[in-house]
Amino acid sequence: MKVVIAGAGNVGTYLAADLHRAGHEVLLIEIDPDVARRGAGLGVEWMVRDACEVSALDAAGLATADVVVAATGDDEDNLVVSLLAKQEFAVPRVVARVNHPKNHWLFNQTWGVDIAVSTPHLLAALVEEAVSVGSLVRILQLESSGAHLVEVTLAPGSPAAGRELSRLGMPRDATVVAVVRRAHVVVPRGDTVLEPGDEVLVLASPDSEDAVRSLLVAEGQPPSGLSALRSAPPAPPPAGEPPHV
Repeated sequence: MKVVIAGAGNVGTYLAADLHRAGHEVLLIEIDPDVARRGAGLGVEWMVRDACEVSALDAAGLATADVVVAATGDDEDNLVVSLLAKQEFAVPRVVARVNHPKNHWLFNQTWGVDIAVSTPHLLAALVEEAVSVGSLVRILQLESSGAHLVEVTLAPGSPAAGRELSRLGMPRDATVVAVVRRAHVVVPRGDTVLEPGDEVLVLASPDSEDAVRSLLVAEGQPPSGLSALRSAPPAPPPAGEPPHV
């Protein structure tokens, strides 16, 4: 797989080294020559160019890239790189780093982003997953489809406890992808019986999330604080206000 990474900061160089060790072809693009030298000892290709310029991306061979990662420390640059990668070079998968959480609403298909990675949101999900039982926790959002990967640790009063998956009546646009039981992964099948304490991972569309919650979460269980905050999309800034940087 050919991966082009824009931004040779700590995130970009770590990602480049990790992908290189996994056997992938990696190219780092960095505008600052001093920063770009970090890539010299990684065993990956690198070039000193402005990744926001079409000519630089063309020279990097984006037309043959499988994945582009916009990993600079500037959200505006990451959006420009994502848009150019998708519209000018038709890159199949574009992953973009969100530096400021208030800019997350911009990182969508309109800007060519397939997957947006926001560290604060990921940390919030991990914290909530560790402490929440009986609540639906949104782990990941797939920008290309809008689907969410959600997790519920079944409480003793869950309506799903003691029932087979095939009898839950899961919506057509939602599917159980894994069940974690006592630190072991259970491959979900129709005859799999859910138990209290099971961590149930579901891939669901936004429209089916409420139905999934009603099937897995005990009636009267309030949404946890972080889930409630994340359940509504962040509001865009007032007209004319630039992205936070």
